[in-house]
Amino acid sequence: MGTPSPSLWAVLVLAMALVALWAPCVESEQPNFIVILADDVGWGDLGANWAETKETPHLDRLAAEGTRFVDFHSAASTCSPSRASLLTGRLGVRNGVTHNFAISSLGGLPLNETTLAEVLREAGYATGAIGKWHLGHHGRHHPNSRGFDYYFGIPYSHDMGCTDSPGYNLPPCPPCPRHGTAARAARKDCYTEVALPLLENTTIVQQPVELGSLAARYAEEAARFIRRASDSGRPFFLYLALAHMHVPLTPPLPPALGRDIYGATLAEMDALVGRIKEVADSHGKGNTLLWFTGDNGPWAQKCELAGRLGPFVGAWQRQRGGSSAKQTTWEGGHRVPALAYWPGRVPAKRTSHALLSVLDIFPTLVALAGAALPPNRRFDGLDVSPVLFGWSDVGHKVLLHPNSGAAGKVGEIEALRLAQYKAFYTTGGAMACDGSTGPAQQHQPPLIFNLARDVQEQEALEVTSREYQAVLPAISTAYARVLQDIAADNVSVADYSQDPAAIPCCDARHAGCRCRGDPGAAADPHAEPRTPRLFL
Repeated sequence: MGTPSPSLWAVLVLAMALVALWAPCVESEQPNFIVILADDVGWGDLGANWAETKETPHLDRLAAEGTRFVDFHSAASTCSPSRASLLTGRLGVRNGVTHNFAISSLGGLPLNETTLAEVLREAGYATGAIGKWHLGHHGRHHPNSRGFDYYFGIPYSHDMGCTDSPGYNLPPCPPCPRHGTAARAARKDCYTEVALPLLENTTIVQQPVELGSLAARYAEEAARFIRRASDSGRPFFLYLALAHMHVPLTPPLPPALGRDIYGATLAEMDALVGRIKEVADSHGKGNTLLWFTGDNGPWAQKCELAGRLGPFVGAWQRQRGGSSAKQTTWEGGHRVPALAYWPGRVPAKRTSHALLSVLDIFPTLVALAGAALPPNRRFDGLDVSPVLFGWSDVGHKVLLHPNSGAAGKVGEIEALRLAQYKAFYTTGGAMACDGSTGPAQQHQPPLIFNLARDVQEQEALEVTSREYQAVLPAISTAYARVLQDIAADNVSVADYSQDPAAIPCCDARHAGCRCRGDPGAAADPHAEPRTPRLFL
């Protein structure tokens, strides 16, 4: 072969220069991922979002060193559906999880749905889940069967089982029964028969859980998982689902003078996140994306034990009764705080106004890992890497908000966002602090708000106004297309059947299923012996 011509050499030199310029932007190895999901946290619970909040210095620093997303939404306004959507990138009408699972549920997230952990493990990742699961714990629905190499946490919300130190709740629940004594009468939504279990993989390691030390144990286990994965040389995915800020609240110390119970608990959550960031900085090899967000808005019926909505008060609904937070499709129910931190990759001190969702975590992490989305299904989430890296500030054109218990059939799509406009085909208020609820109302044509000038959702557009008439056709078209797309998709159906045998029980011979050796345990001679493991 002859010597290249001068013009060809020039082309080769230019190509090499371009490769050199591009090389710093391309990761030579797969990044690590940490997703921290807070429970029932309000948009206004971060000082970076709401100046009145003073208890979140670590989260505020995370915002300053990373990017803050101010128009970020959960995929539902209640626990199980929101978590199922995070781990599948699909809404409940597609993945089958439309409402919460019970302590005696036989089913969970349908087994034909592929989780983010399964995709990443196949791509070579070490995968760990720490904290609340609430996607089914019986049989193959357990986290260890859904792609997670390691699990440490509670199988559902921490108010779904009694404890010896119940913490703060409204109204309060009694502690677990001891020494075979019958549980004293309590309100119907208190769990008094079975203690809350703590699991390490499939083994119950504590029942009842010591709530006061749970945050410290989560931080310890998360740090251990990160260190082990880092030492192994494998990339890792850690899903840390906190008990904060769901009731009961268990601040580590009696609230200081001038600080309320909620604020003291919020400060504990903030410190926990700060600890995880510290470990990630030390052991993440400079290649770790940390993403913090929430599963839904505050649980307003808990009054002073509920979070802060910020400006998203749902004033239209409040005027008609009920709460406009958790379980509703008002902004306070699904607009949640969100922060992303990745030194050198995610821009610092940046605020993004892109319309984003928890649904986007799945496709974004899959893309960053160099993996492929599962076939034969449609996704509601987007790969938002361009927004994450500051190359764009464009997210969803249309975002859907499913009914989550306050009104309408659960899981059905009867509210949607199109640019700055939000349309409601059904409205309703969840139970408020004063015990009131807002009746379900159907709207045809839909109720439409312009969030660009009315984030409080106070005054709907007049149906006869020029603005309403201009935007209605686009909303109607988008809504029809969404329903057609869902109808044509490969959708799943969750099994919500229940059986008392599915309830995690360390030792059925002891009151509340207490583990052997617990100081409050006393054997019931009539009970069948049971090993301290789940039924797998």
